[in-house]
Amino acid sequence: MRALGVVAGLLASLIAVPAAQAQQQAPVLGEKPYMGWSSWTLQATNHPGVNPDGPASWLNEKNVLAQADVLAAKYKKHGYDHVNVDAGWLGSFDEYGRPVVDAKKFPRGFKWLGEYVHGKGLKFGSYLAVGLDLKAYNDGRTPIYNAPGCTTKDVVYPDLRRTNGWDMAYKMNFDNPCSQKYVDSLAQVLAGWGVDFLKLDGVGPGSFKGGENYDNTSDVKAWNAALKRTGRPIQFLISWALSHRQADVWKANTNGWRVDTDVECYCNTLVTWNQSVKQRWNDVVQWIDDAGPGRWNNLDSLAVGNGQMDGITEAERQSYMTLWAISSSPLYIGDDLTKIDDYGHQLLTNDEVIAINQAGLPARPVDQFSDQQVWYARNRDGSYTVALFNLGSRPATVTADFAQLGINGTAKVRDVWSRKDIGQAKGSFSADLPVHGTKLLKITPRTAVSPGVVQGTGATPTSVSLKWQGKSGVRYDVYTGGKKVATTTSTNVTVTGLTPATSYEFTVVQNGSRSKPVSFVTPKETVTYEAEKGSPAGGATVYGCACSNGSKVGFIGGSGVLTMPTVTVPREGTYLVELSYVDASSSRTGIVTVNGTSFKLPVAGSNDDNWNLPQKVTVPIYLLAGNNTIRFGNPDDSVFDVDSIRI
Repeated sequence: MRALGVVAGLLASLIAVPAAQAQQQAPVLGEKPYMGWSSWTLQATNHPGVNPDGPASWLNEKNVLAQADVLAAKYKKHGYDHVNVDAGWLGSFDEYGRPVVDAKKFPRGFKWLGEYVHGKGLKFGSYLAVGLDLKAYNDGRTPIYNAPGCTTKDVVYPDLRRTNGWDMAYKMNFDNPCSQKYVDSLAQVLAGWGVDFLKLDGVGPGSFKGGENYDNTSDVKAWNAALKRTGRPIQFLISWALSHRQADVWKANTNGWRVDTDVECYCNTLVTWNQSVKQRWNDVVQWIDDAGPGRWNNLDSLAVGNGQMDGITEAERQSYMTLWAISSSPLYIGDDLTKIDDYGHQLLTNDEVIAINQAGLPARPVDQFSDQQVWYARNRDGSYTVALFNLGSRPATVTADFAQLGINGTAKVRDVWSRKDIGQAKGSFSADLPVHGTKLLKITPRTAVSPGVVQGTGATPTSVSLKWQGKSGVRYDVYTGGKKVATTTSTNVTVTGLTPATSYEFTVVQNGSRSKPVSFVTPKETVTYEAEKGSPAGGATVYGCACSNGSKVGFIGGSGVLTMPTVTVPREGTYLVELSYVDASSSRTGIVTVNGTSFKLPVAGSNDDNWNLPQKVTVPIYLLAGNNTIRFGNPDDSVFDVDSIRI
């Protein structure tokens, strides 16, 4: 009997090992940024002939099938495999308050459409807005499917408070289990249609709305649970302009989030550079570290395929796709695939660019103090992805400093868009770029890399905090004045025991490879300069808020400027200045002028309309010994509200 038991145990172990391996190897839903096509960009445009019967009238079965056919024939082989039908398909609600497809637009329904799309080897995506649709409420009398005793009266608040980005739905009360049952019933409908992807729109906090009525975190959690219960793998995206203050909820419950407002211009073209392509360079930054397998920063659709319809130059089209690619954003085309021009086809089918996107390693800017920017990512094979951008209104030269990136000695340089090797470079690489142009490079160092982009994140009279780009778990030694002052296996450190009012040069060393030095001055003492004690002018105004002295200065920008109280320091050098500000919209950019010299300062916005809660950012500012004048303004745009600066 014992022998039989041993044999049985061996058999069980042999069966269990493959099962465990299969479980470990199960793919992550949304492991890579998804690729495909989406309908909204065409629905949103006023381009002649696209929506002949009124706004969003482009959307119908015939047009979607034509896009699916082209996607399968020309673009699926490059990775584009999603066909996403956005808002506009909803016709009515059934006896259980579940959505019914508009039969005039989609006479054969979504189940048939899903089967058609799947037959092409593609995935089928759909759309809903968050909350209980007003038309589904039916005076609270509609029963909830598979939930005896539950009606639509039970899923909302008694006062019928509204929610979502357009106030077009009742806010659901998830303290009542009937609400989860209702969301479950919607998810089952989607699964029955063969939906592989859901975009839930108008979600808050975000969509430039906040407060209790627009807190849809419970909805997002309920949808996540409901989609999983269907047994069908359905990618889950939330939209639009989500608040980063709830990033942990979004990461735990979705496969991605829109970081910004719609990219479409709602004009006679699909997009324009100013409305709102260019804003993405600022708005994605605060989200970079949140992206990863199963959860991606979504920059919205790609309108780069047809110059006449897109409304942007060839240089802008290339920069547009470059940012999306290096940010690991989903790549979904917004153009009419039946009208892609040759240049657009080249952009959309460059497999080297697509590979950068699918690697899932979001790039980040070295800094954003000017319109000439360098973005970079360290790749798993030791190479770098480096993008040079000229975001200015005039042609300019943009230079990548190899030492700053952590590249020592010579490196091999490849032009990714041109798909050709440029040759060897040492020290730096420069490119002359047109207005809004870009150069996308793969740079492969010949020798070991050192810690890259060392930055200061804070200072006290006796300490300086640093961070850098590298791998955690590796030993780093930090030096100043030739003396080792710290050792860590993290990618940040606080160096203590420093002398007040003293300039220090810091170098981070990894396996003998040294970073580019950075220098900062410790303050003599910590001083806070309140904005309301400065000189607002030209419309800039003092307001109350939950700030460091109860006040802030707003309405900066245009003619509005704020000159801070005179800032006094004991010696010349770069100080780490903590700016306390309020920006409850998307990222706003201030022009900071210090003793007559100006630089750009975009900051992270909260997208939640909470203009009472300040955020903080550390800014390196070069100050002269004695008195200094610091001014905030921007003649071309609105600026964040200023609470204080702390040195």
